[in-house]
Amino acid sequence: MDKRTLIDDALSDPGVLIVFGGLPGAGKSTIAEALAAQIGAVHLVIDRIEAPLKARLGADIGPLGYNVAYQVATSNLDLGHVVIADCVNPIAMTRNAWMSVAMGCQAKMVQVNIQCSDLQEHRRRVEKRLTERPRQGLPDWQSVQARQIDEWPEADLTIDTYMRTPDESVSAIVSALRRLAPSRFGADPFARGVMGSG
Repeated sequence: MDKRTLIDDALSDPGVLIVFGGLPGAGKSTIAEALAAQIGAVHLVIDRIEAPLKARLGADIGPLGYNVAYQVATSNLDLGHVVIADCVNPIAMTRNAWMSVAMGCQAKMVQVNIQCSDLQEHRRRVEKRLTERPRQGLPDWQSVQARQIDEWPEADLTIDTYMRTPDESVSAIVSALRRLAPSRFGADPFARGVMGSG
């Protein structure tokens, strides 16, 4: 099979949208970045999309960053790519919007709820990020605690990062992908190069 055929086969697959959600400091980006490297996914980080918008327009940009991410995700899903949306995704409105993106592209959607069940550890992570990245406008612990975040019974998988290491979390998500999207992440995904060795 030549290179052109392999590319055509890859693009004929429906895209897969993996939507993360959870409070800042729960461990979303650490896991999403490692997962993206392992499976060769497009990694959309809402914080990075919002940062230049806030720098130009001010802190209150409303849903603008999410709206940009929806469009970027759509473009990549239409090409048959796997897309990871790395965001707080706190309320039903944003979750439904991601669902609309997936449905519009006829893509499979997998929802991953990232939590840290230990408040002391969660606070330590939030404050550590502030110390390491003081100029990035990251929320402090009080702001994190004040965030509205709805229950998410529709999530396909919930990961407690206090109970699992990042590697264990990635392995759990990969196992879920094989179950929820077997046509793309089947028993032997390495055969078609869907998942890399990292």
